[in-house]
Amino acid sequence: MHVNWKISQSMALTPSNMLELGTKAPDFILPDVTTQRMVDFAGVAGSNGTLVMFICNHCPYVVHVQDELVRICADFQGRQIGFVAISSNDTARYPDDAPLFMAQQAARVGFQFPYLYDEDQQVAQAYHAACTPDFYLFDGDGILVYRGRLDESRPTNGIPVTGKDIRHAIENLLNGKEQADVQYPSMGCGIKWKGM
Repeated sequence: MHVNWKISQSMALTPSNMLELGTKAPDFILPDVTTQRMVDFAGVAGSNGTLVMFICNHCPYVVHVQDELVRICADFQGRQIGFVAISSNDTARYPDDAPLFMAQQAARVGFQFPYLYDEDQQVAQAYHAACTPDFYLFDGDGILVYRGRLDESRPTNGIPVTGKDIRHAIENLLNGKEQADVQYPSMGCGIKWKGM
């Protein structure tokens, strides 16, 4: 598979919809492209919280942060935080995001979390996901406490990828602290909706 990671000047930068805090995590049951097993929210949830990530293969904004996603998972999995990634793009128009290539991406990058394929896009719609990457942190009861960006870094702004915003949100959750009053939207490629 050859993917041109260069960011097109015409590529529309899409922000998160910022699902309302306090929302109960929408359930799902989707296939994991790495194991071929069906996975639901309860199957990935951590007792202390769960990070749901909408990503894909071809988006340069995802490629820019995917190694940090692996690091965050490694840093917090032992603290009963669950992790799951979901790809919802229309693979008829964007074949680089098909399940076969999702599985290859997971192996290449070293994902230690399920990578699920949302073929009918109903899960992305339930989460009001808008872009890749898009992040949702739920507490141990499945209540949304943080949504938005990973950090300030973007492929072209020269700021290092640290995962600062997500890391702080997870630490606040684990330590029983209030989340930041201001949560900034993620930015990335818009989810590739069918029929659009």
